[in-house]
Amino acid sequence: MEATEKQALAESLVAMGLLKPGGGFTATNLTGGVSCDVYKVAFPDAPPLVVKRALPKLRVTADWRAPPERSAAEVAWLRLAGRIDPTTAPEIAGEDHAHHMFAMRFLEPKDYPLWKAELRDGRIDVEFAALTGKKLARIHSETAGRPEIAARFDNGEQFFALRLDAYLLFTAGRHPDIAPKIEAVVDGIARARIALMQGDISPKNILVGKAGPVFLDAETACYGDPVFDLAFCVNHLLLKCVWHPEHRAKYLDSFTALNNAYLAGVTWEPRAATEARTAILLAMLLLARIDGKSPVEYITDEGDKAFVRDIARGFIVKGEESLDEIALVWRDKLDNR
Repeated sequence: MEATEKQALAESLVAMGLLKPGGGFTATNLTGGVSCDVYKVAFPDAPPLVVKRALPKLRVTADWRAPPERSAAEVAWLRLAGRIDPTTAPEIAGEDHAHHMFAMRFLEPKDYPLWKAELRDGRIDVEFAALTGKKLARIHSETAGRPEIAARFDNGEQFFALRLDAYLLFTAGRHPDIAPKIEAVVDGIARARIALMQGDISPKNILVGKAGPVFLDAETACYGDPVFDLAFCVNHLLLKCVWHPEHRAKYLDSFTALNNAYLAGVTWEPRAATEARTAILLAMLLLARIDGKSPVEYITDEGDKAFVRDIARGFIVKGEESLDEIALVWRDKLDNR
């Protein structure tokens, strides 16, 4: 870490009341994110913290920018989720609005492994997937139809830049024949005011705690259509079947368990309506993680990309509305590769 970077971090820690002027600490860069600087900060006489700073330009090949004020939305979401269920979010230790930074409790990896790593290594707990769906649905249910929460999370500009434009509209530009279908879904999500979306529910942002999932990286939090969170998450369970096909049966079991547990917790509308919007959005996100601004880093083979692309396009053209049908087709296509 450069001296200027450490000095900026020290000034922010002082501003948050977490460090006395001139106090000692050590900081280690944590890897994995493209939208933030993330540090583990250790103190001589206090528990370690994680400090995040939102970046105005994301670390991807494409020119992808977003307002750094999104860090305030992340803090607000983590605090709200923690009030709904204290097991689902790390405790916030401090916030520095001026520099778009905040600090939260550091959770030891040995006690809170990353779900993405567990899935990658074949430690696939279907019950954990179901609990993730159940707890996510509870957050959505508790925030549905709440105008005061809608006003607090009126972050449409941030969500558009980080999700709708970067993932879906960028992908639409590369597939002009199905662009109108993608654009119609984007318009529906942009207009929706149903419940609070976290916006980045992904295995790389979920820790496996003893009481269930701990959700991280909520900088895209916005009041809108909660199916975005469900589709964004289960999308990865399908993609991991391509990454590690030897585990595909367990990935697909987790896909179904998470979906079913989530849909069982839907209280704000008929479950069939939630499922239909999730299914078509899921198809578009599958395509976006191949051809969008932020393709998944673990699918690099051109044959694998074509496999995902072709199936996703088929779902979009059909207008698929069934998550079970998506699972059946995905399983069949994998078995017959």
